Amino acid sequence: MSSYHLIVSIVPRNSGSELSKAAAEAGAGGGTIFMGRGTASNSILQMLGFGDSSKDVVMVLTDAAKTVEIQNAMIRSVEERRQPFGILFQTDVSKFIKNGLVAGEYDSMNEQTTHQLITVIVNHGYAEDAMAAARKAGAGGGTIINARGTARDGDEQFFGMEIVPEKDMILILAETEKADAILEAIRTLPFLEQPGSGIAFCSPAAAFTVLGSKK
Repeated sequence: MSSYHLIVSIVPRNSGSELSKAAAEAGAGGGTIFMGRGTASNSILQMLGFGDSSKDVVMVLTDAAKTVEIQNAMIRSVEERRQPFGILFQTDVSKFIKNGLVAGEYDSMNEQTTHQLITVIVNHGYAEDAMAAARKAGAGGGTIINARGTARDGDEQFFGMEIVPEKDMILILAETEKADAILEAIRTLPFLEQPGSGIAFCSPAAAFTVLGSKK
C-alpha cells in the first residue's frame, strides 16, 4: 500500500469542521476544507444527498498507518445524522510535496477498487461543459470547487498548464468501469484542445462510505 492516503469527504456546507476536528483528534496533522456545490441528478441526490447545493469538501492527508483510525473517527462524528448526509472515501497518494521535498512512494491500490476519483481542473467558466460531457459518458454527478491560481507573469507552468487567476476544480466519483469513458469524454472537449486550458487525472477511491445513520 501507499505510505500516505488522502481522505476525502463531501458533506453539506458548514458540516466540514465536524469531520476535520474529529480527524485532528484521531491523530491527523490537519485538513483542508473547500467550499463547493453539487451538480448531481435527482437519482444521485436521493442516494447521496448531492444536488445543486452548497457543499464542504474535506481533505485530510495522513500516514497510511493512521488512516483507518482517522477515517472511523470521522464517520463516528456524524453517525447520528440521517442518511443521506454525505460521502467519505480514501485514495492513495503516490507523491506529494512537503517542506520543499517530494515524499511518498507509489504502490497502486487493490485492482478491485469499485470507485475512482476523477479530478478535473479547467479555466473558470468551463466546468459545466466538462460536467455535461462526463454525464453523457455515465457520471452521475460531481462537485465543483471555485479556485484561483497564484502565479505572476513569468511563473512556471503547472503540468504544462498556464496558471491563470480563476479556475474551476471538479471532483467526480465514478464507478471504476465508467472512469475511462468519462475521462475520454472530457479529453475530447474542443476547448481542451487549447494549450493550458485544463488537466484531468484519476485515482482509486477506497473504503467508499455513505455517511449518516441508517435510521
